Amino acid sequence: MSISPKDVLNKNKNLNKRIDVEKISLENVTIDDLIFNGKNYEEYINLQSLLENVSACQVSDAYNAISRRSGNIQSIKPINNQKVWGRIFTAETDCDDWGTSALAIDAAEDGDILFFKVNGEDKAIWGELASTCARDNGIKATVIYGSARDLDALLYMDYPMFASNFCPNAGSALGLGTLNEPIDVEGTIINPGDFFLGDESGIVIIPQELFSQVMVQSLAVKIKESCIIRDIASGKTLAEVAGLK
Repeated sequence: MSISPKDVLNKNKNLNKRIDVEKISLENVTIDDLIFNGKNYEEYINLQSLLENVSACQVSDAYNAISRRSGNIQSIKPINNQKVWGRIFTAETDCDDWGTSALAIDAAEDGDILFFKVNGEDKAIWGELASTCARDNGIKATVIYGSARDLDALLYMDYPMFASNFCPNAGSALGLGTLNEPIDVEGTIINPGDFFLGDESGIVIIPQELFSQVMVQSLAVKIKESCIIRDIASGKTLAEVAGLK
């Protein structure tokens, strides 16, 4: 594979650079730009600048404007109120099988977000040890439609966690589940590679084929809300801004 002068320059680029919201450009940005590949510096920086500034609420509003869907699964809540985004690696298993969690940690790629559909909630398939291993393997977060445990540790770990329930007991290391196949969670079809964003308000899942559209709309929502906040700071009431007076 040939290396161009631009590739060499990009290796020295500051990946922590951020752009003001009003100056963000999403031209040519795709879901692949969530990861810096050595050639997509501008796209990566603009996308990161956006995602650091938008909330799950704003992304949900943007997705709803495009698809008339919220992207939210309301039963899944944040455990430790940390914001995270990335592409989804799916897994499905029964609640007595935490072994599938261990297999998913090994199979997922750096930067992935593990999303488990668990059949049953009376046993936990995830806890402190799994979070520690996943974090050390470069996985960004775990989302469980089912139960987690060890909240005494998870609440304070630097590893984002989302789940629909929690309990103290676990099953066994069976490893009988499926990995990286489409899953159906409360009527929402989640495919491997779909986009996930979660924060204190909850989670939003965006089909990968709509990612670029939703990001453009999310930027528009963010800018509009920023203008509304400025109007309120200048003395207008929310009713006035909304055109109710």
